[in-house]
Amino acid sequence: MPLQPVLVNAAWREALSPVGSFQAFNPSTGTRLKDIYPISSFAEVEEALEAGHAAANALFKTLPEAIAAFLENFAGSIESHADELVEIAHLETALPKEPRLKSTELPRTTNQLRQAAQAARGRSWCRATIDTKANIRSKYGPLGGPVVVFGPNNFPFAFNSAAGGDFAAAIAAGNPVLAKANPGHPGTTKMFAELAFESVKKAGLPRGIFQLIYHLRPEDGLRLVSHHLVGATSFTGSRPAGLRLKEAAEKAGKLIYLEMSSVNPIFILPGALKERADSIASDLFNSCMMGAGQFCTKPGLVVLVRDEHGEEFLRIVRKLFEQPPTGFLLGQNVLDGIESAIKTMKNAGAQIVTGGEKLEGAGFRYANTLLRVSGDIFLQNPAALQQEAFGTVTLAVFAEDFDQMTKVAVALEGNLTASIYSHSADLDENLYTRLEPILRRKVGRLLNDKMPTGVAVSPAMVHGGPFPASGHPGFTAVGIPASLLRFAALQSYDNVRPNRLPPALQDKNPTGHMWRLIDGEWTQRDI
Repeated sequence: MPLQPVLVNAAWREALSPVGSFQAFNPSTGTRLKDIYPISSFAEVEEALEAGHAAANALFKTLPEAIAAFLENFAGSIESHADELVEIAHLETALPKEPRLKSTELPRTTNQLRQAAQAARGRSWCRATIDTKANIRSKYGPLGGPVVVFGPNNFPFAFNSAAGGDFAAAIAAGNPVLAKANPGHPGTTKMFAELAFESVKKAGLPRGIFQLIYHLRPEDGLRLVSHHLVGATSFTGSRPAGLRLKEAAEKAGKLIYLEMSSVNPIFILPGALKERADSIASDLFNSCMMGAGQFCTKPGLVVLVRDEHGEEFLRIVRKLFEQPPTGFLLGQNVLDGIESAIKTMKNAGAQIVTGGEKLEGAGFRYANTLLRVSGDIFLQNPAALQQEAFGTVTLAVFAEDFDQMTKVAVALEGNLTASIYSHSADLDENLYTRLEPILRRKVGRLLNDKMPTGVAVSPAMVHGGPFPASGHPGFTAVGIPASLLRFAALQSYDNVRPNRLPPALQDKNPTGHMWRLIDGEWTQRDI
């Protein structure tokens, strides 16, 4: 069977001198799917980068309205091909067609694209700043090179390298995208790429604005992110892979934005346990098992005080975890990762309450697993006991008292989220007041009385956090227009003649409603 084509330098074509090939798996059966995809040579990667760099130069004068039209047309095309996309994504990931893929993730994907289009057309995202007295003007603008997007395995639509949030943000900011497909769902990514390329042509944009390769050798991935033509890289995936890419990119002075690892701790205060242990246990289990536990915001750590209420809570949670798993893992690598994480936690002193074993039968499955450890042991080896296990796995940490609970919070690494469950009145208010400032510095998003699994596509959303949850705490991967700023450069114009200024910085407001900071005042007026 021939290899599937790549999209490089404005054309679908056979891969040039591929260095290998691969096939995706059906996670529900564990069997290979029929299509074969190339592992691209670095020569092909360099050709794509050169084409992307040329497209970046052509895009510099492209009106934001044209970019917005592309994003909107692409969103509509996705909706027109929803059934086909859902079918192939289900085959490659075993994620449920309904409601997960068709009614939840696909609308989120098109919503992101349309929000990005709105941001591009509105232009306020670029934060135009004008000092009329000094005649200095600045704004955020494109990076001048292609953005490389490494997509994750767990969101085949919403985080797809050829259609997801990073793709939308990079394009809306005026950058070309070189998409590197996740090998877990290459067929889904290829279909997105076909639709995107048709929309590029309809919009009349430079055709090199979007390109697709499926896979690389690890050493070529390191060369890619550090290449002099790359504008920036976004990566969502494992910490070991992310750290290798980060080192290579930063050594070369290249931007890279990472989402790597998070256990998303849940702190349950004593008053909340006494008041509503059953409902919190149900919230926890439902959050842990969503998507078979394969969410980067899954709660992998629960911290509570060891007393009769804490022990009763664990008994309730154990009964819930003893239910049969409801989904399949995305691949053998996920299964191996769970086994490795649980082994590390056990070696550090954690005990299995229930689960802890691979399940027999077809496909990739692992038992729902609940572990426990004392606060003393956790504080002796916090790094080993903060293992991200990408499945329905969570660790309960039993602190001796609230003082030790706060010490556990201090020992946490950077995370995407943290949640505090407290009494509905004010019985836990003093404890909350002590705990909240510690957690606030540890996470990008702090929640109260709510599990973290849902990540709303809202301008106020922060999907990021301190290292190692991400590579930089100042940015978010979700939330337009803020997510665009990862893929933009701050550009200043000092004493430049009015006719030579970009439209956003000229005296006349280019849209009539764009927000600009003029002499210290945010306004929509002309100068």
